[in-house]
Amino acid sequence: MADARDPMNAPIIIGAGLAGLAAALAAAPRPVRLLTAGTLDAGAASLWAQGGIAAAIGADDSIDLHIADTLAAGDGLCDAAAVSRIITGGPLVIEALRAHGVRFDAGLGLEAAHARRRISHVKDATGHAVTTALAAAVRAAPHVTIIEHARAVALDVAENRVRGLWAETAGGLVHLPAAAVLIATGGVGALWRHTSTPPGADGTGLALAARAGAVLRDLEFVQFHPTGLDSGATPMPLISEAVRGEGAILTDETGHRFTDELAPRDEVARAIVRHLAEGHRVRLDATRLGAGFAARFPTIDAACRAAGIDPARQPIPVRPVAHYHMGGIAVDARGRASVDGLYAAGEAACTGLHGANRLASNSLLEAFVTGTDAGTALAGEPDAAATTAPAAPPRRVPPPALVRDLVSRHLGVLRDAAGLSHLIERLAPLAPAHDAALIGLMIGVAALHRAESRGAHARTDAPSRAAQPRHSDLTQAAALARAAALAQRPHAA
Repeated sequence: MADARDPMNAPIIIGAGLAGLAAALAAAPRPVRLLTAGTLDAGAASLWAQGGIAAAIGADDSIDLHIADTLAAGDGLCDAAAVSRIITGGPLVIEALRAHGVRFDAGLGLEAAHARRRISHVKDATGHAVTTALAAAVRAAPHVTIIEHARAVALDVAENRVRGLWAETAGGLVHLPAAAVLIATGGVGALWRHTSTPPGADGTGLALAARAGAVLRDLEFVQFHPTGLDSGATPMPLISEAVRGEGAILTDETGHRFTDELAPRDEVARAIVRHLAEGHRVRLDATRLGAGFAARFPTIDAACRAAGIDPARQPIPVRPVAHYHMGGIAVDARGRASVDGLYAAGEAACTGLHGANRLASNSLLEAFVTGTDAGTALAGEPDAAATTAPAAPPRRVPPPALVRDLVSRHLGVLRDAAGLSHLIERLAPLAPAHDAALIGLMIGVAALHRAESRGAHARTDAPSRAAQPRHSDLTQAAALARAAALAQRPHAA
């Protein structure tokens, strides 16, 4: 049955990746608006996901085993209830995606830190297959109004309550009233020079929430994929972890195998960075797969050949690249943030699933489950109340190259207090006008405050774990205050 409420005052979903699409479908029959800076068919990071979706559907697997692997990877910071809720949904997610027409390959893949083969995949382009299937369903859904080529630039919030947002469109800046907004804009990888993510994954959604006063959590935990194709391209094509799961090994220019390829991602990334720092080159040798490489990994094979490499006969040059953000907008089980009417799902949210380090291929699972949960919650939200549009927000300008340089140098796989302090000092004056500078600053403040090494956050000057794990909750105001206090210290660089 159709919902008679006005679609032009309905809740707004920002982002057309898997989380945003799942939310839009789950809200039915409640009218919702789906806002994307690109189109439903291009731009979302979900389209780029290679490996697959982790779900305990194998005959030798169980939900409990998948939960245990997720908790172990999270290094003490997972929310046990969130892990149980999301991982338990895995088999149902695979069924739901099959119902949407996704044709998974026969057989399950193996990736690092998984005790069993549990990765459902569509060759090496699972994200593309899943996202395009849901995009088609959204295009056909009568309750969804799609607004393409519109970039959200600021939330309209009064007395800690969402009233709408401002969006940049082809016709200029427009105000869209809404009593509820879901941020599903993905991660922050584009803040780094070496990244696997699309240019739009620059933390804009986090900046929207932060400038509206929302709490952001565990921003310091950024996962670096160990094996980006080191060809000079930006973004760097990924050499999926599934390649290592099928037997590829990491060697240097002498042929020496220097680490365990199927250790957790943070451990492998650190081993590669240290080996590179010693003057070595690092290669992923998949030649044992022979002609079968192209059949199993056609997208990766094409990227390698475009770079002049035949992976069936030559080792692939690799290096770690910024890939996935475990931190994000702090949310509860329904996706609700600390600002009334504000929701977040997928990589833009900190749901508690990943803790300090994401278990491989849990991300698409999380996006579908949390997007669905948030969409169901949005269905219960009211239409926007009649209100006078506020004054237009200040214009944000593109960040200078300095932001990416500082983030790449001081917020990499290995960090220390001196570098983090320098980054904070340099970014603080830029943060009011640059969203990328604000999020880089907030990540830096959280990383400096966490004087330990845990999961994907490695401090060379604090190599041990603290006795008690804790979350890093941070607002824009608190981050700027800490930056100001640091600038007053005599030793600030």
